[in-house]
Amino acid sequence: MEYSFHFYNALAETGIVMALNKCLGEISAPPVILCIGSDLAVGDSLGPVTGTMLRKGGELVGYVYGTLKCPVTAKEVKYVDGFLRRIHPASKIIAVDAAVGEESDIGLIKVLDVPLKPGSGANKRLGKVGDVSILGIVAKKTAFSYSLINLTRFNVIYSMAEIIAGALSSFSMQRAVG
Repeated sequence: MEYSFHFYNALAETGIVMALNKCLGEISAPPVILCIGSDLAVGDSLGPVTGTMLRKGGELVGYVYGTLKCPVTAKEVKYVDGFLRRIHPASKIIAVDAAVGEESDIGLIKVLDVPLKPGSGANKRLGKVGDVSILGIVAKKTAFSYSLINLTRFNVIYSMAEIIAGALSSFSMQRAVG
């Protein structure tokens, strides 16, 4: 199942929380939030910016991996999934990453009930990670997607990260209370 919300939509955060509830169902342990990306390219920084916002937010959000200070890049994914499953065996993993897509999809935040395949927009063949994926479409997919990711506006990344971090915070708070 795929759910999409544009970052200009005032109800995007609420929609993401509802989508996560549908995708994850009942969970018995706090979620692990894996924020993938790098601050070396603005368009690839959605994950680490989101992770940093979650860490600085102060609310209980479960476990957060991947921040601007300590990023988790696509290269490390083949090691990270196994590590997280050993360290947090009862937790569901929510993977957050930037992505490329159709020009009309730029600005969409997508929640998918499948593992994330990082690097697929750059034609990299890397392992899957997580139980649920949150993707922010930041640039148009072309043969030169990597160069377009460098031309992404930071305002778009920051706005998407605020919405995703707010939704993950709300989702985690709901699960901690209920």
